[in-house]
Amino acid sequence: MSFPSDLEIASQANLRPLTEIATNAGIPAECLEPYGSGAAKITLDAIEKMADRPKAKYVVVSAITPTPLGEGKTTTTVGLGQAFQHIGSSATIAIRQPSMGPTFGIKGGAAGGGYSQVVPMELFNLHLTGDMHAVTAAHNLCSAMVDAHIYHGNEAGFDIHNITWRRVVDINDRALRNVTIGLGGKLDGIPRETGFDITAASEVMAALALATDLHDLRARMGRIVLGYTKAGDPITAEQIGAAGSMTVILREAIKPNLMQTLENTPALVHTGPFGNIATGNSSIVADRIGIHTSDFLLTEAGFGADMGAERFFNIKCRYSGLAPDAAVLVATVRGLKAHSGNHKIVPGKPLPEDLLKANPDEVHQGGDNLRKQLENMQVHGCTPVVAINVFPGDHDEDIAAIHEIASEFGARAAVSTHFSDGGRGATELAAAIKEAAEEESNFQVLYPDDASLKDKIHAVATKVYGADGVEYSAAADNQLANYTAQGFDNLPVCIAKQHLSLSHDAKLKGAPKGWTLPVREVRASVGAGFVYPICGDMRTMPGLGTTPAAMQIDIDDNGDIVNLS
Repeated sequence: MSFPSDLEIASQANLRPLTEIATNAGIPAECLEPYGSGAAKITLDAIEKMADRPKAKYVVVSAITPTPLGEGKTTTTVGLGQAFQHIGSSATIAIRQPSMGPTFGIKGGAAGGGYSQVVPMELFNLHLTGDMHAVTAAHNLCSAMVDAHIYHGNEAGFDIHNITWRRVVDINDRALRNVTIGLGGKLDGIPRETGFDITAASEVMAALALATDLHDLRARMGRIVLGYTKAGDPITAEQIGAAGSMTVILREAIKPNLMQTLENTPALVHTGPFGNIATGNSSIVADRIGIHTSDFLLTEAGFGADMGAERFFNIKCRYSGLAPDAAVLVATVRGLKAHSGNHKIVPGKPLPEDLLKANPDEVHQGGDNLRKQLENMQVHGCTPVVAINVFPGDHDEDIAAIHEIASEFGARAAVSTHFSDGGRGATELAAAIKEAAEEESNFQVLYPDDASLKDKIHAVATKVYGADGVEYSAAADNQLANYTAQGFDNLPVCIAKQHLSLSHDAKLKGAPKGWTLPVREVRASVGAGFVYPICGDMRTMPGLGTTPAAMQIDIDDNGDIVNLS
């Protein structure tokens, strides 16, 4: 008998009224704004009204460096959230809202999987409460105002060859990566080259995720740098009068969305900043509410611990003031074998036969990646627990090898079968997290605010990625000098690099040694609140493949959605 699809499982969910979910979590009824029966907005005054409630243990969920196989980080977050009720505790999860680009592309949705999902999964993966569209509208209003400002005299003095603000759309569309606008006649604007990014890559999205309240969001919108004068001076959204209207468009989007899991665990779904060039974390306001809703708040950080978790520690926690009590590192036997570099894995094609054979030595070989990610947790003073996400066919001796790696670092490890067994399959993991979170936390950020930008980059590159050092292009050197002169050097750094390796090169698996991080360009997301060095070619607008998921998704005779994954 075949395992049911995620959509089939989700369609059988026994949903409870969200008012009941909110009441059990201590969220005041007057702070809930229903959006149909599947989701509700939580007003930000809940932060103040819930401030006297007990504070949850704060746990970040991260993983080894991703492989094409997928390690199941979101599914683990959901399953772990469900598991706590099986061991006598309560939990709330906080995760990102997915972009519809991947949903209709190759990756699919992001509601979890199997018996560890956020539901209704159709609502989760399609529009939800419209936050993505609000970000798109706010961003593109600003884009339109830039071009209108230039058309009507360019009082701010934009150098039209140095306008950094592009446009966004929440669809994978490679044809929009680079475009020329203003073509036609005199009334159609000033011709110039620009392009589109996917909405998740918008600085508006990053700022929304890092804002602590509506007024902080308004200030961040005003600080967004849109371009530069010919003298190199930054021009902001405040200067052209766009920031106020952008904030108005985002007034509802800043409110977190309340949903539930298959086992009725509260799920806060909010914001979805791009994992390569932004934080890859859900919002601060969701965590500020969630921290007072249960015994444990589980918040997921995108990609591996060298990316999402590092940014969680050094950017999100820096702005939120919250400190984690423990961390989860999701690992799979298959993923660690992939990090050995011995297998060629192609998405959509059958796995290599040798990958599926018992080989604990190979797990140890690829386990260097897990070792480095454990170090990355510990260098921030955060107690890690390894979540062994078990797949059918995994061998006991391979699983034992992961336990051995964890023990090298004095870390707990626990097997989890949450995909097939729901919360019951993650109780061992929940118990390990409960123990780890009781230990004294020694959390610390990696660098102080007043360190130079180069010192901050060097700290992340050497202490987290394992690089020997950093080398800068002439352009990057000049940009760093300019940002320092403009007063942006007090910001944290968010290094944009390859997510499939600890390094900048996807071909370097495991924990590569003897390499230098090349920084070719540096950009400033001043509104969001970080400077991002770019290492390699970062695609901020994905493209559709030959057979994208969009070709299969449809409605049936009853009007129900089919083939959504």
